[in-house]
This record gives sequence, structure tokens and C-alpha cells, in this order.
Amino acid sequence: MSPEILSTTDPTAFPILSLLILLPLGWALFLPFLRTDRMVRYVALMGAGLELALAIIMLLSIQPEASGMQLVEQADWIPSLNVHYLVGIDGIAALFPPLTALLFCAVILASWTSIQAMPRLYFALLLALESATMGVFCALDLVLFFLFWELTLAPIYFLISLWGIGPERRFAAVKYTLFMLTGGIPLLFAFILMALHTTITPASASLAFDYRILIEHPLPAVQQTVIFLLLFFGFAVKTPLFPFHTWLPTVLREGPAGLGALLVGLKLGAFGILRLALPLAPAAARDYVWLMAALGLFGLLYGALAALRQANLRKMLAFSSISHVGLVIVGIAAMNLQGIQGAIFQLTNFPVVAGGLMLLAGFLHHRLGSTDLASLGGLVKPLPRFTAGFLLLGMAAIGLPGTNGFVAELLMLLGIVQVAPGLALIALFGVILGAAYVLGFFRSAFLGPVTHPTVASALDLRPRELLVVGVMGLLVLIGGLFPNLTQNVTASAAQAWVTRMAPLPTDPVNTGFPSQFNRQ
Repeated sequence: MSPEILSTTDPTAFPILSLLILLPLGWALFLPFLRTDRMVRYVALMGAGLELALAIIMLLSIQPEASGMQLVEQADWIPSLNVHYLVGIDGIAALFPPLTALLFCAVILASWTSIQAMPRLYFALLLALESATMGVFCALDLVLFFLFWELTLAPIYFLISLWGIGPERRFAAVKYTLFMLTGGIPLLFAFILMALHTTITPASASLAFDYRILIEHPLPAVQQTVIFLLLFFGFAVKTPLFPFHTWLPTVLREGPAGLGALLVGLKLGAFGILRLALPLAPAAARDYVWLMAALGLFGLLYGALAALRQANLRKMLAFSSISHVGLVIVGIAAMNLQGIQGAIFQLTNFPVVAGGLMLLAGFLHHRLGSTDLASLGGLVKPLPRFTAGFLLLGMAAIGLPGTNGFVAELLMLLGIVQVAPGLALIALFGVILGAAYVLGFFRSAFLGPVTHPTVASALDLRPRELLVVGVMGLLVLIGGLFPNLTQNVTASAAQAWVTRMAPLPTDPVNTGFPSQFNRQ
């Protein structure tokens, strides 16, 4: 590993990452003291806007040509356990904070009139969730990472149970909580095992939770296997990856649309697999690449086929998310530059495309009281602006040329075809199925005659809703027409990731299934 992978902190540098993490939380604590609900909404939007501006400044501050961690901040936290407050960012993670901040701004605008009960608590929970999410993207100490990871649980639970739209919202909240707690257990065990390993090696005389140290000192093969499986399955629950996916359709059907947009737009589980599971156990990841490929492909096909059968827009988007993230996992499993860059590109597309479509579903539910196909039809006549926004984001979801989805899917398919042409054909079939369910739903819901009076009298997008859809649509086109803007940020870090995952000359040749994934 090159020396630039390890960064040193500059005590005189502005702590932009810490501010990025703490600003939404501080803003959330301020909201209960405001007098009116109207003021709460404006102040919450102001806080989210400041967070977006700060995230953009952070993005402009990094050096794309550097592959290592940048803007590193470190302070003692629990000295007896060698646990530190340690945050940093690299090219792989750099785009996630700005897009996360943008999505939270969009969710606040989308919830402007739909949330009438306890707006102070609702927007405070949203901002607290934003704070924890930023921590997940920036944390370099594993204990700190786990803290932020678990802190996302409480806000989501209350957002589902208190502002859900379905009769089983409390069941959905409990189901989500149980799934996440179950997924968190293997993560905690994996982190502890990695820290204990460092106490019996010459690398360190104490526990080590520093990500930078851990990737410098890989574990023995047997321990890598245990660590990888614990991390992979722990993150797979959050992704969600088949067969741990069942919580997502339930939550998206019962929970508020804004939270649904965050859950389908921010793939923290897939980020964890990319950031931690593979780099911390590279030899085991190469041995179990067949497992990642198999689960990813099965999720891709299962999600697409299940989406084809859905007669509810929110449930269709849930299974669509499962399908798309399955392709991301296969792209990561390719372990080459095209596959990784495509996977990162698609993960950065999710806040815009998947999140935007879920917000549109929320707009529709707010107007009609339902997103069931039986209650729709002919939407293009009363809702032309809504239709245009849905069509543009839907085309990005199916990878139409000229959109950001096309570039991401093309890169992933190119990465897969280099190592497993047969699997690439299966993945391409899954992509085609994606086009089938999006276009089929669009034809049934938007075209044809208006058959329901509620549809005929529905109002088109309001100015603030149009702003949300317009920004998302603009990013779709920018990402599709100028993909180098994303590629330039991620290229160096992605190349370093691929180099880290390459087998050593002394490593045995993997002979596992499928054979096309073997590295010589």
C-alpha cells in the first residue's frame, strides 16, 4: 500500500467533517424551542440547506487525484480501549455527503404540508437521522462507525411508528428494528474480533479500531473468513440483500414517503460492504466472491420479477430498489475498476433517482389517498408536470442513454463481462426486466382515459414540489451527459481499492464457483 493511504491530521485545519456531522444534530435540538409550526419548517429547511452547502464545500476541498483519506480529524475518546474520534473522507465516500444532504432537503420540502402532527418532533428526528448518516460515511474508527450505525435506528423507528400512513405502521417499525438489531450483532462481533487480533500480532500492542491500521495489517486466512462473513451478512440486512429484504416492502408500504425516500436512496448497507467488508478481509472476499455474485444476481432477478407483479407504486419501488442494489453487489463482486466505479456511480444515483421516485409516490398519495394501480389511470392529463418528472426519473431507473443510470449500469456490466460473461448476460436480463415493470406501470397509471374523479380533480406539482423534481431531473441529465464529473472524483480511490483487493503472488488460486471469477 502506498504511503498516501495513511493520512495525518492537521491540528490547524478547519474541522469540516465534524461540523458536517454535528450541525444537523444541533439544529434538531433547537427546533423544539420555536413558537410556530411554520417557523419550525423554515428553520429545519434552513439547517438542511446549510448542511448541503457545507457538504459541497467539503467536496470541493478534497483532492481527487489522492487515493487516501483526506480531511482527517482525530481526538482521544476512550483511551483505555484505544478508541478514537476519527473521521475522514476519500474519493469513494466523497459524493455521498452532498447527495445525502440534498435528499434530506428534498424530504423536508416534500413533507411541508403532508406532516401536520407533531412537526417539531418529525423534523428534529429527520435532522438527527441526517447527523448519524453523515457519521456513517465519515467514521474511520470502527467503534465510532458502529455508534453512528446504531444511532440511525431510533429516528427511523419513531418516524415509521408515528407518521406512517398504513394501519400496520407500528408492526413495520418493530419489524425494521428487529432486522437492524439482528444485523448489528455480527457487525459488532466482527469489529471486536479484528481489534483483538491486533493484540496478538507485532503490529500493535493494544486494541486497534483504526480503519487505516486494519487495512495495513490483514488478518490470517481463517480469521478473514469469519470476519468477512460476519461483515457481509451484517451489512446485507441493511442493504437489503436477498433473503434479508422483507422489511423494505413492509416499511415502504406503511411508513411515511419521506422516510421511504431515505431508505431507498441511502444504501448504507451496500456502502458498508464496499468500505469495510471487502477491504478488511480481501482474501476471504476473493474466496466468497461466488456468494456475493449469487446473492446479488438472485436479488436482481427476484426484485425485478416481484416488481412486475405489484399493483402498488410504493411496493413496486421497494422491489425495484432490491433489484437495483443486487446489480450493485454483482458489480462490486467483479473487483475490477469498471465494476467498482459503476457500483459507486449507481450508489450515488440512488438518492436522486430512487429517492426522487419515492417522493413522487408520496406526492401522489397525498393527492389521491392511494398509490394502488386500481385508483390510477390517465394521470398525464391532470398532472402533466408530475408525469414528466416521473418519466424522466423512471428512464434513469431503467438506464436510458443520456441519464445517469445508463452510465452506471454500463460500467457495472462491462466490469462483470470481463470476469464472467455468462453472469453478465443474466444481469442484462435483469436490467431488461427493470424496463418492463417501469414502462408497464407508466402505461397503466399515466396513459389512457381518466376513470376516477379524484384523478380528474388532482392538482399538479406545487412550486416547492416542482423544485424538488426539477433538481433531481437536472442531476439525472448532468450525470448522464457529463459522467466524468463523478468519475474524476472516484477514479483514484477506486483504483486503490481494486489494487488492495488483488491477490498476492503467494496466494493460492481460487477454484470456487463460478470459475469465471477466479483471479490468476
